[in-house]
Amino acid sequence: ILKTLNSWFWWENIWMPINVTWAHFVDRDGLVFPKPHQLYATIPYAFVLLIIRFFSERYVAIPLAKALGIKNVRRVKPQPNPVLESYFRECSKHPSQSEIQGLAKKCNCTVHLVEKWFRRRRNLEIPTVLRKFQEAFWRFSFYLTSSIAGFIFLYDKPWFYDIWQTWVGYPFQTLLPSQYWYYMAEISFYWSLLFTLGIDNKRKASETLKGCTCLALPFFFSPSQDFLAHVVHHLAAIGLMSGSWCGNYVRLGTLVMFVHDTADFWLEAAKMFNYAHWEKTCNMLFIIFSIAFFITRIILFPFWILRATLYQPTYYSTTPVIAYFLFNGQLLILQGLHLYWGYLIFKILRRFIFLK
Repeated sequence: ILKTLNSWFWWENIWMPINVTWAHFVDRDGLVFPKPHQLYATIPYAFVLLIIRFFSERYVAIPLAKALGIKNVRRVKPQPNPVLESYFRECSKHPSQSEIQGLAKKCNCTVHLVEKWFRRRRNLEIPTVLRKFQEAFWRFSFYLTSSIAGFIFLYDKPWFYDIWQTWVGYPFQTLLPSQYWYYMAEISFYWSLLFTLGIDNKRKASETLKGCTCLALPFFFSPSQDFLAHVVHHLAAIGLMSGSWCGNYVRLGTLVMFVHDTADFWLEAAKMFNYAHWEKTCNMLFIIFSIAFFITRIILFPFWILRATLYQPTYYSTTPVIAYFLFNGQLLILQGLHLYWGYLIFKILRRFIFLK
């Protein structure tokens, strides 16, 4: 069964233009092609990023937070109680008064002690400001680094200025070392986020959509399904980037990643200063983020990249492959999310300007 599914998945008509097979993607005459098995390397690379994250959060983010005036608040842990812990995890974090009275009888203690235990236990679930700052710092560091690296990798490439060049010579476009490392870093980053979901700050499901580079599936989850929403988001991001790698849509893929990362680090910087209560700096950074968001997501993405993925391939092939519809479907959903988030950002800016 697995062999049959594998043959279906790698069927040439899904990925390749007509009269092109996987046999054509053998390195030759100076041409180097992306290979699906190279994506396995993103797993160990993800663990390298986790190590870098650990040291940057501990030895850079914490001193920076202290310099900005953020203190590490230590929360009091409740006394170990297997009965209350089991109820907290499996039944309710906010028991009613009658439930508290029943638990007090079961534990042979007062109602006040049970209420105090649940209050302290709930507080442990809330991340401290310092922990939020550390995570925002890591995301800021990665997005800023990837934006700078992306610009260095792309600024001298003809397709960075002329979007038609993304299709010239397709699918026989050689893979550059800079493109390889750009892809490996981005995919590894999402793997690392997937691996740390259990310890990262819990956010609402809708917050997952900020800066996403993938399907809109998380939009349909409620906040109670936060963990599953993040899993779907990260897997969809990995899937979209991996698919573009296998189909050798690398030129367009790097442009999509660059367009998204250039706005995201401004928002993470605004969050960092928000945690430090630097209000004016936070507001200024959010305005810069809003401008970058509208330029990259509302203007460049639909009128530059989507035009290249929807319209221009028809000039190079009269028979669109299945991957054309798969990838463009996801990119169109992504653009819908851009419009949705652009509307929310506009509402915030309007209140900020007119209502202070």
